[in-house]
Amino acid sequence: MKAEELRKKLDGDLDQELEALYKEQFGLRMQKSVGQLARPDRVGKVRREIAQIKTLMNERRRAG
Repeated sequence: MKAEELRKKLDGDLDQELEALYKEQFGLRMQKSVGQLARPDRVGKVRREIAQIKTLMNERRRAG
């Protein structure tokens, strides 16, 4: 997801998106541990999306 799209979302939507990404990240870690990870590139993308959302949330929190 692009930063522009994230900036348009409300805080509640970002929280839901973040929760879904954490669940996906957990699932990917479990797949990796069992050796059934089909798309290893997805791990990095999920981490990057989590970081983008957390950064945006911190920016909004600091702005007031």
